[in-house]
This record gives sequence, structure tokens and C-alpha cells, in this order.
Amino acid sequence: MAGGLQGRVALVAGATRGAGRGIAVELGAAGATVYCTGRSTRAARSEYDRPETIEETAEQVTAAGGHGVAVRVDHLEPDAVRDLVARIDAEQGRLDVLVNDIWGGELLTGWNQPVWEHDLDAGLRQIRLAVDTHLITSHHALPLLIRRPGGLVVEMTDGTAEYNATTYRLSAFYDLCKSAVIRLAWAQAQEIAPHGGTAVALTPGWMRSEMMLDAFGVTEERWRDALARVPHFGISETPRYTGRAVAALAADPDVARWNGRSLSSGGLAAEYGFTDLDGSRPDAWRYMVEVQDPDLPADATGYR
Repeated sequence: MAGGLQGRVALVAGATRGAGRGIAVELGAAGATVYCTGRSTRAARSEYDRPETIEETAEQVTAAGGHGVAVRVDHLEPDAVRDLVARIDAEQGRLDVLVNDIWGGELLTGWNQPVWEHDLDAGLRQIRLAVDTHLITSHHALPLLIRRPGGLVVEMTDGTAEYNATTYRLSAFYDLCKSAVIRLAWAQAQEIAPHGGTAVALTPGWMRSEMMLDAFGVTEERWRDALARVPHFGISETPRYTGRAVAALAADPDVARWNGRSLSSGGLAAEYGFTDLDGSRPDAWRYMVEVQDPDLPADATGYR
């Protein structure tokens, strides 16, 4: 896909780390100009208090072959998002890809806590971070994106529509957040299709984000050391795998065939033929249904 997105402009909202960073870098590897937004900069950290910054992401985009632009934005602030889009318009005159990856709710999730036990303020903030940020960003960015046919909106979530429809996802708040984003992608698909645009929901599998690796006490180079404690981690994937899924969608002249669909990194890998960085092709959601959820022994054979 090298050079396949030359001349295209992308906004990855929530590009500081994890899937957002992986997506930004792979869009850059395909030649795109990528605006990388988030709240963690070299000058100030968000409440995550982690070392990753949007400047690092932008530099990785450029190193991969694209042009990375770091812009500090809190996507809960409509005026800041409006100014961001105005800047993209002034500097580029176009927007071809919008990736709504803003989340920031990991530290707010009460795992398997019923709604009456879950911290209410934390739960409501999760919803604001997961849903309000995406709506605010789309509200301001879509007029620029639909200015020319072929625009793509990718709503990042956790889980496919099929999986989430029958599976309880951690808590009522988390469950609602992730399902709402899938529906938001579907709704936007109806709205931008008459303008030649496409909107999809996309989920990674079990992603080896920076936070996940830290939680298991491993590095990317030694991620398999965690298998002794977390055997199903063998199906995991890098953030770049999801990035390659987005780059494949953005470069597909027939991307409209996916309009309104709920997609996964593994499913798109089978369709487009890309692999993860190690040459494997993890299909985490099929593995979840067929191996992990039925509580079978961990074995990723045939699933990556």
C-alpha cells in the first residue's frame, strides 16, 4: 500500500497511543498527511499520566513515509475541534479520512460492576468520552470531508455488532459506549452516502497497546512471556494491524461496499490480504466465539 494514499489527508482523533497511533502510522506509510490529535503532549500529560505523546505519533507518521502533524485537542471542547478543522481546511483544503478513535475510558471502567455499584460519575464520563467526543468531531469535520466524493469515516470501537449484541461487555456503561459507537457509524453512513462518503465501525482484536503490555509486564519484543499467565493472549495483535485495516479501506476504490458495516481487523485482513507486523493474520473475534468464550484450552492454531 506504499504511496497508495499520496495526496490524501486524514484526521486521526485520539492518536496518542494504541489503535490511534497504529492507524496514524499506517496511513502515513501509505503516503497520507495525517493530523494526529490528543491531549498528551511533551509539554503536558492528560490524566493518563503516560509517556506517549501526539508529537511522537506525528514523528512516526513522517518516518513511515507520510507527513505527520501533531495538534493538541480536547475533543470534548467544540470550539477546539472547530478550530482544528478550520486549520486543516486552511492548510490542506480537503479531508479524505476521519478516524474517530477518542476513548480515554480505561481508567474509569469498573469491570463486572452492575450499574448500581459502578461509580456514577466515572460511568457518565465514559459515555461523554466515547460518544460526545465522536459526535462533536463529526459535526465539525464532516462538512469538509463530504466536500468531495470518496470520504471515509472510521468509528473505532470494541467488539463487532454481532458479538456485542449477545455478549455483556464489562459493565452497563462500557457496554453502552461500545455499542453506541457502532450505531453512530451506521447513522453517519446514511447521512454521508448521498455525498459519496462511507462510514464504518471498526474493532481491533486483543490489541497489544502500550497500556496492555505494561499491565502484563512485558514489551512488544517479549509479549509471549505473558502467555504463562494469560494463555489466550496468544491471539493478540499489534496496533499497526488495525492501522493496516484502515489504510486498506482508505485505498479501496470500492470502499462504499462496506458502508454502515461493523468490521474487524481480522475480518478485513482476510479480505484485503494484509498481515500484522510478524506476518501473521490474527482473527481474534472468531477465536473469542469459538475458543475463549466456551472456555476451551487456549490454542491460536488456525486463528492467526
